[in-house]
Amino acid sequence: MTRTALVTGASSGIGAATARQLARSGVQVLLHGRDEDRLAALAAETGGTALVADLADPGAAADLAERALKITGSVDLLVNNAGLGWAGPLPELSEEKLRQLVAVNLTAPLELTRALLPAMLERDRGQIVFVSSIAGRTGVAGEAVYAATKSGVDAFADSLRFELHGTGITVGIVVPGVVRTEFFERRGRPYTRGTPRPVSAERVAAAVVRAAARPGDYYVPRWLRFPVALRGAAPGLYRALAARFGAES
Repeated sequence: MTRTALVTGASSGIGAATARQLARSGVQVLLHGRDEDRLAALAAETGGTALVADLADPGAAADLAERALKITGSVDLLVNNAGLGWAGPLPELSEEKLRQLVAVNLTAPLELTRALLPAMLERDRGQIVFVSSIAGRTGVAGEAVYAATKSGVDAFADSLRFELHGTGITVGIVVPGVVRTEFFERRGRPYTRGTPRPVSAERVAAAVVRAAARPGDYYVPRWLRFPVALRGAAPGLYRALAARFGAES
């Protein structure tokens, strides 16, 4: 039986790379994104199905889940990857942009998961993977709202793991650092730091595939677990170092 996967944010970057890797392994991919032309090209390349939607719109996530189930009858793997960024002083963040960040980065994955989970539970089979961010685990100056949405995704995913313990549904979390995609251009501020060096979208996509097969937390690159551990073990020291060397990307 062919497995099916819904990948959000598949127009480019991590989502597109993930869809390609899944398709190469024989998974039927449902490709969500906002760019109709890019999705059509990716669908032709992967044999997948394009589902255009703007997850910032009210009700869009529930509608996307319904469309996905109508096409395939079931979704075996949900990859919650779609995300928006914004960088700058908090007072400069518009109310509209703030609502978009929360809607796409936090509300949409919660709603999609809630909509698709009942069918997974009925079959006692399924995988859910969340693409979070190191910003959600350490905080980043100039990206307070983005970091807050990703922190919320982390808390939701961890809580869902506890809730689904003993079922056939697994939860994985991928925590990337700086990724070589269009994300930074779209957030309104390019990435200019020399370190850490950006990793490829393909590398993060490989972690997404691993998280589906072997659920857990996957840091990309792996050394990112160390600042997270330091923040947990010695928060005062971590904050002092972050303030000294700068945490803005």
